[in-house]
Amino acid sequence: MLKLSTEAFNEIRLWMYRNARHLELTLWQYEFENGSKEAVISALSFYQNADGGFGNALEPDCWNPDSSPYTTLFAIRELEELNFTNIDHPIMQGIFKFLESGVHSSENGWLFSIPSNDGYPRAPWWTYSIEENKKESMGVSAGIIKFIFKFADKSSGLYKRASSIAEKLLAEIDAPDIYLSETGVDGYIKLKDIILQTGLTDKFDMEHISKTIKKLVNDSIERDVSKWQYHCKKPSSFISSPGSEFYEGNEEIMEKELDYIIDTRHKNGVWDIDWSWGEQYPKEFAVTENWWKAETAINPIKLLRNFDRIDNLN
Repeated sequence: MLKLSTEAFNEIRLWMYRNARHLELTLWQYEFENGSKEAVISALSFYQNADGGFGNALEPDCWNPDSSPYTTLFAIRELEELNFTNIDHPIMQGIFKFLESGVHSSENGWLFSIPSNDGYPRAPWWTYSIEENKKESMGVSAGIIKFIFKFADKSSGLYKRASSIAEKLLAEIDAPDIYLSETGVDGYIKLKDIILQTGLTDKFDMEHISKTIKKLVNDSIERDVSKWQYHCKKPSSFISSPGSEFYEGNEEIMEKELDYIIDTRHKNGVWDIDWSWGEQYPKEFAVTENWWKAETAINPIKLLRNFDRIDNLN
């Protein structure tokens, strides 16, 4: 069984201090150096706009400064990683303000891409597209609904709207095109988890939902290791620790990925990202690529830690 050496861990740490954005560096410090939540929240707050939403290239593939549902969800995920639950904090109140405004949303959910993206450097998939929104907005909406179900007042209009959207989304869980969505399967996992956490199970057929999601996950995992150099759903897209509900039955392929992670790190550095912007905005992508390398260096280290694959990690 391969393990990440202490020397390799220290090389990654050095790379982070030399290259990472302040936000990712505070996240690294929080995860591995007893850093504070407050430092991460402070760094994250600089990406929040006056309307309460997030923009400003927090999601490195889109340099739009305007608030969008997806970039706001990106911030929500960071807060979730911190287990940050103070709903009275300005950063949380701002998110509620943005969601309650209803901007970039409809009765079917929140948009994946927004029109003003087209005025700024971006990856091709962030170009505004009605068709892409139909396919990808499900995952965005599910993540936002999870936040609302967890923190919003149950008597609020926002909560009731989220409940209505959740019912529509779950009614489509057997749709065959769910596999075509980048965010869809993860979105359904989030919906299932928050329904279980908040005791809303009487409104849904949880046995069917859980069974369907497990099949979606198993069918989505790319099991051909030779294809992992390209952007695809690896086991870690769904499994973050041995305690994951999806680990059983996927133990062998998960172990292969852990070995793959250790084997594919660049000497004296971190990992390459497995996507690009193509030929557009080459100067901006060079900056973004480094931002992403810092972001995506944290998750593999957390994963290796969770599976006891790092030598002498305190």
